[in-house]
Amino acid sequence: MTAEFATPGPSPLPGTPLPYVLEAGEGERAHLFDQLFTVLLSGDETDGQFGVFTMEAPKGRAIPVHSHTGVHEIFYVLDGKVRVVVEDGDGGTLDEVLTTGDFGYVPAGHRHTFRVESHRARTLGVNTGGFERFFGAAGERTASRMPPARPVVPSPEQLGEAARAYRNEFHLDAHLLD
Repeated sequence: MTAEFATPGPSPLPGTPLPYVLEAGEGERAHLFDQLFTVLLSGDETDGQFGVFTMEAPKGRAIPVHSHTGVHEIFYVLDGKVRVVVEDGDGGTLDEVLTTGDFGYVPAGHRHTFRVESHRARTLGVNTGGFERFFGAAGERTASRMPPARPVVPSPEQLGEAARAYRNEFHLDAHLLD
């Protein structure tokens, strides 16, 4: 799924399967809620196979419970502590605080949420190709290399459109994390 995502100015990603490098902090950046998402590799560069992004955020509230139809997602904590809660498919939940160097996997279709538990955290995410552009569509594209000073809360219409376009379903009635 090709998206018209660009931080202010041209995208540093080639948009096709070509070798490239990015310097620290480069990529397609977006603010969503209290987080900074930076796309390092999109489905455009991998023929739709996978995308890679980072997320940086301060300690805050949990992200709304959601699931991704046909989209697998991993979390690898680069720095800090992140609590990940995932429905396991058998009626139970996996509820873990991941610390620096820990890894978590969310299979496609499983409801999940996460929350930063330390002062600040950075994670590396890998997902089924295309989904990485959800953050820019749902949030606000930015040239900033820092999380937003004030949360970026999209309108229900913007969030709904991004969710439909990127196979994301919010489960506002579900509470996996209090």
